[in-house]
Amino acid sequence: MSLQKPQERGEQVDGQLSSAQPAPEAATSRPVYQVKAEFFKTLGHPARIRVLELLRDGECSVGELIPGVGIEASHLSQQLGIMRRANIVHVRRDGGTVRYSVTDARIFELLEVARAILTSSLAEASHLLAQLQEPGSAESGHSEESGHTAGGTRIG
Repeated sequence: MSLQKPQERGEQVDGQLSSAQPAPEAATSRPVYQVKAEFFKTLGHPARIRVLELLRDGECSVGELIPGVGIEASHLSQQLGIMRRANIVHVRRDGGTVRYSVTDARIFELLEVARAILTSSLAEASHLLAQLQEPGSAESGHSEESGHTAGGTRIG
């Protein structure tokens, strides 16, 4: 049996699925690395990343987000709720419409850094794949001319 509150375990409370994100005051009593891990955990869902990409162009309603995210309204609302409780998105009521925007535009910089890291990683993998597909390349990646050694013994 866990001593954590249902909200801290990400369980349903009053019919709502709670976020694993603790209240801001609880974050101050934990090590920074744990707070960072919770932040990245909150971002760790494809629908949430897609929402942030769509919000780059400005605030949107759930109805405006649905086509771009590609999930049902109820699931999207759940994801937006998690992001709202984590203070990643802000809610503004415009008459009968609820509009969402990011609380800090630096989140877009974070997404760009992630894109750059992934692009670099994929470029390296692509380069390796091209080398492996070259006719006559050795499976080990070493040619006779490479002069690589293993334990002081020349390979090739």
